[in-house]
Amino acid sequence: MSKVALIRCDDYAYDHVKAAVQRGIDLLGGAGSFVKPNEKILLKPNWLLAAPPEKCATTHPVVFKAVAGVFKTAGAILSYGDSPGMGAPKNAAIKTGCEAAAKDLGIPMADFSDGKEMYYEQATQNKKFYFANAVLESDGLISIAKLKTHGFLKLTGAIKNQFGCIPGLLKTEFHLKLPNPADFARMLVDINLCLRPRLYVMDGIMAMEGNGPMNGKPRKMGLLLFSADPVALDATVCRIIGVDPKYSFTVTIGRETGLGVFAEDEIEMVGDPLAGFMDPGFDVDRNPIKSIKPGRGVMGLVNNLLVPRPVIRAGKCKKCGICVKACPVRPRAVNWHDGNKSNPPSYRYSRCIRCYCCQELCPEGAVEIKQPLVRKVFGKRNF
Repeated sequence: MSKVALIRCDDYAYDHVKAAVQRGIDLLGGAGSFVKPNEKILLKPNWLLAAPPEKCATTHPVVFKAVAGVFKTAGAILSYGDSPGMGAPKNAAIKTGCEAAAKDLGIPMADFSDGKEMYYEQATQNKKFYFANAVLESDGLISIAKLKTHGFLKLTGAIKNQFGCIPGLLKTEFHLKLPNPADFARMLVDINLCLRPRLYVMDGIMAMEGNGPMNGKPRKMGLLLFSADPVALDATVCRIIGVDPKYSFTVTIGRETGLGVFAEDEIEMVGDPLAGFMDPGFDVDRNPIKSIKPGRGVMGLVNNLLVPRPVIRAGKCKKCGICVKACPVRPRAVNWHDGNKSNPPSYRYSRCIRCYCCQELCPEGAVEIKQPLVRKVFGKRNF
């Protein structure tokens, strides 16, 4: 059975978080179960963009610092970093507060700007990746994720956090090559099978609901989660927020490929009772994920009618063009198609692969995902 530790922590006071982190790791066997003295261990938080902690889009620096403190005491040689969806890792480190937290402990930032190709022959789908030097130069990885909703995969969880091990805009290429969410999830699972993080920690003290992973609403969950099994951890989060784990492709494919387990009778819960964290009011799409099948003619039209589409709210849009830059399709699905940049960009949905990169990276929250009327009428039916 896989263990998942659930630990109550109601605020980001350092002493409270440090005690909660220590308890969670101890319930899984202690820091010595995951690292050895003098091993080079990379701490991998979630830095979607350079955003302040109160936005709840990134791993909180206090959680990062507490995890770092536990493993530094265990004798590991630590470094840290992530590759944000847009912008330099250094800027993200500063804005998220993680740089200041790392300096307090004397932990250097690792190289997430450049990398090298790596082949993983045992992969189920993607056998070649371009990983950041920071990842390739470490002996092991500790993943520190953030509990958030996600327009494309429903949940930004423990498994998806390792997508940031791919530097910079190379990540957008995977959205173009893998527009089907199931294929994209299988790629994420392959990354985790390849890198095999030692431990997965999730910051759910303050989570993000609604229009995640960047512009949703903060929601207090008072929770930290720990596991060596990312499938079990993500499945547990699904149950907490009222999502059937079978509707998460990373969970089901993770189980299928041997990354972990998700059935309740395969998971041993330790720490605080699961019932105390259940949140059926959490704002998340509980429908099965519907993927677009690119094509022309009738099938293309049908898919465009059924699959949720990104929509720009003109009143929020600052015309910064980040959505345009983020679009991996050529010619772009979202652009100033009329050439007038004094207006918000517009969509040509016949080109749109529904990767939602525009929604994910919009700094103003101006891009939202709209459910088609047909899908609203039929509810949870998986077309």
